[in-house]
Amino acid sequence: MIDLYSWPTPNGQKIHILLEELDVPYTVHAINIGAGDQFAPDFLRICPNHRIPAIVDQDGPGGEPLALFESGAILLYLAQKHGALLPPDPAGSAIAVQWLMFQMGGLGPMLGQAHHFTQYAPERVEYAIRRYTREADRLYGVLDRRLAEARYLAGDAYSVADIASYPWTLGHERQGVDIAEYANVRRWQAEIGERPAVARGMAVLKDRTTQMDDAARDILFGETQYQRR
Repeated sequence: MIDLYSWPTPNGQKIHILLEELDVPYTVHAINIGAGDQFAPDFLRICPNHRIPAIVDQDGPGGEPLALFESGAILLYLAQKHGALLPPDPAGSAIAVQWLMFQMGGLGPMLGQAHHFTQYAPERVEYAIRRYTREADRLYGVLDRRLAEARYLAGDAYSVADIASYPWTLGHERQGVDIAEYANVRRWQAEIGERPAVARGMAVLKDRTTQMDDAARDILFGETQYQRR
């Protein structure tokens, strides 16, 4: 049994999709990041970085519980444990991990900055908006070129690399990206979106929302983030 601590953000949705694809039992614990649930002592024992998602695998190595945070680490751990969603050959696995790291180190952080400066920043900063929306556009171009030569990011087989990237690309309008310019990304999005497990994963916690009032802004972007714990 997996205990999943999450919220309906792209990083959380990666793990929702993964668990549905693997068809393993899990229990969802909603961590309302706008209300500050991520700073609760019980959650910090699982994720000292106070970010979702996190899991506790109650049947970890040696039958002992294993707590994990960082969505990329969770994706790799569960894919390896269940022998799925990673190519079996060393070269194919390395390519999948390469594109997973592209998402973790580039696509997610840069699209997140585009979200922040176009949607949530308390003042409009033209330099930052231009910087991050242009970078978002560049990264979509990288995806599109890859998907022009391969069905999925790792090649012929759907993998954790696709699961990691897909939820982030659904917010293209907020990232200042015209998705119509990226035919291969649109083809890939449509194919992945038709997978039943993806639909189920995207529905997890779908009814929960972050009320972006002043208190939530302080929790997410203000001094609350930087308190020592």
